[in-house]
Amino acid sequence: MTGKLGPEALAEVLAATGADDAAVDVGAAYGEDAAAIDLAGAASTLVVAADPLSLAADAVGELAVHVACNDVAASGADPRWLTHTLFLPDDDPARRRTVTEQVDGTARDLGVAIVGGHTEVLPSLERPLCSMTALGTTDRFVSSGGAEPGDRLLLTKGAGIEATAILATDFREECAEAGVPEETLDAAAGFLGDVSVVPDGAAARDAATAMHDPTEGGLLTALVETANASGTVLSVERDRVPVRPETRACCGALGVDPLATFGSGALLAAVPPERVDEATDALAAAGIDADEIGEVRATDDEGDGDGAPADGDGPGAGAVLLDGDRIDEAPRDELYPLWE
Repeated sequence: MTGKLGPEALAEVLAATGADDAAVDVGAAYGEDAAAIDLAGAASTLVVAADPLSLAADAVGELAVHVACNDVAASGADPRWLTHTLFLPDDDPARRRTVTEQVDGTARDLGVAIVGGHTEVLPSLERPLCSMTALGTTDRFVSSGGAEPGDRLLLTKGAGIEATAILATDFREECAEAGVPEETLDAAAGFLGDVSVVPDGAAARDAATAMHDPTEGGLLTALVETANASGTVLSVERDRVPVRPETRACCGALGVDPLATFGSGALLAAVPPERVDEATDALAAAGIDADEIGEVRATDDEGDGDGAPADGDGPGAGAVLLDGDRIDEAPRDELYPLWE
């Protein structure tokens, strides 16, 4: 199956953590996209996140940089360094130049230095694969697992922004044939410029108890991961989730749920109720829209949801209530069938 591993298989992978190291404050865990490493003798924490990207053929280099840096930003840090491992399906110089120029330009725009990596040709690949490791520093690490009952859930910009850009580029012809106007597709393709959440993270981090950036599987997966990481129930109303008109048009044309597909460009933040205005004001000052989409509840307070709460830590410890319907497992990203 294409996409993320299921919770049980992922748990096996995450159990392989090598030697113990007291400097690791937050390590590999379900729902956490970045690690926090205590730098002895320094006031800052080193935040490290890694991500591969291969399916967005037209903008793989640009998106790969943003996806990795977004994980660092969503942990309350400023991304500063990148390592770039690039696998190419052939030695076509034009393809190689396109990807490297995308990576270079995007990293420059973010003020991030590329400090190393690896490049090779793998003929078994059908398209380029960029694997990025982003590093940054912070004096306050914000984990996905910090959400607390009573917190409000904020979402910046909107759901499905990254998927909208992919649909308008990689699947432009299919969208047009389904009736999406050319001007809508042109605007949607421009969403590539909105997939960074580095400014969002910088604006919201002081007030947030938890932050997470929706990527594969979209907002629903980010909610499930945050709920499990924090051992809480996240209650969300679909009608309160912001979805741009271009996203509705492109996703609707190809039968994709905007809440269950690639969501880079949005930041999910849990914020205490008394600090919601502080967070939204800081985001507004940075020119970023944010909507309150729900709240955090204790696992024994599911309201109108169905089913009993799960016990224990790790996968299954939390859940999502979407319009009162309980969701325990992250959905498969709805863009994958289009590539298969």
